[in-house]
Amino acid sequence: MAATRIMSIHINKGKTARQCIGERLDYIMNPKKTDGGILVSTYACSPETAADEFMLFRQEYQQNTGRTQDNEVIGYHVRQAFKPDEITPEEANEIGKELASLLPQRGLILVAGLGNTEITPDNLGPKTAKGVLATRHITGELARSTGLDDLRPVAVLAPGVLGQTGIETGELLYSVTQKLRPAALIVVDALASRRLDRLGCTVQVSDTGISPGSGVGNARPKIDRQTMGVPVVSMGVPTVVDAMTLAADLLGREEAGMEEEISPRGEPMVVTPREIDLLIDRAAKLVSMAINHALQPSFTLEDLGTLVS
Repeated sequence: MAATRIMSIHINKGKTARQCIGERLDYIMNPKKTDGGILVSTYACSPETAADEFMLFRQEYQQNTGRTQDNEVIGYHVRQAFKPDEITPEEANEIGKELASLLPQRGLILVAGLGNTEITPDNLGPKTAKGVLATRHITGELARSTGLDDLRPVAVLAPGVLGQTGIETGELLYSVTQKLRPAALIVVDALASRRLDRLGCTVQVSDTGISPGSGVGNARPKIDRQTMGVPVVSMGVPTVVDAMTLAADLLGREEAGMEEEISPRGEPMVVTPREIDLLIDRAAKLVSMAINHALQPSFTLEDLGTLVS
């Protein structure tokens, strides 16, 4: 779990709000800490003029809403630190930007973590959901008093599986989307790989939806724009591989003709890595941080963890 801290930015004595914001941004974008600026990314603003744009947006907000702050907080600095060899900011940043490009820029986003919490290789979705920042309830006076009224509304759920609930995942998600009317739905699920070298090493992002269970021969109704009525973006990490594919890769043989050797009972088999617990843990942290980064671009990657933990 990343260690996160959220810090209020106040107007220091003898300085203007612009100067205080500028100094904090200079600290955050310090070339020595960002590989000469390579690790700096922005959303809807430029690094060179971010402080001025922040102040302009603040002024426009006050003029358009007639609201003024009741406290002296002019911003928040969120800092997040990862354990060595956990996930890298570069990974979360790249996946977050890829995801953001597939989503509407405004409106509520519903995030669903698919999978069975009782089966480790299938627990990627529910574990990811725990790390996604839910903000739909932070509105009104609560948002204004905490300075978080620019958060994008996000709702999160882990609907379980048919064997646990007696309800198809697609039916549950359809009911929720009809009630909440989100701008888009993000579904996260563990995947089955047809190639050994992709097992636990890739993050797949698609805007064509997903068919839960199809990779292990247990296909459920498809979850996509047509069935949900809203845009659907799917994310996943391969956590199991088909046993026949694994054997063919290791033996250098074609899969055809190996059915009897690999599956003598005629039932397909899947294989998962020995360190699957670690794989799921790290993949869930990576995907959840990428989602948070895509949905809340005003916060830096180093800062988001405080709000989640």
